[in-house]
Amino acid sequence: MKKTYPIEVDCANCANLMEEAARKTAGVAAATVNFMTQKMIVEFEDGQDEAKVMKQVKKACKKVEPDCEIEL
Repeated sequence: MKKTYPIEVDCANCANLMEEAARKTAGVAAATVNFMTQKMIVEFEDGQDEAKVMKQVKKACKKVEPDCEIEL
């Protein structure tokens, strides 16, 4: 399943780093962060709890950019 989330990210480099962090999160099959549209698209692995996975994605992204926001 794919879902799109509005995000707040300050620069294109941070968006790339957040994308990498999201991709490495358990339960994520694929992730894309678009700096221009301020959106994150996450594709979840089959059978994953979306809420739990996104909590971990948000935690990983906060390590890259502490003031980033992902609307869950």
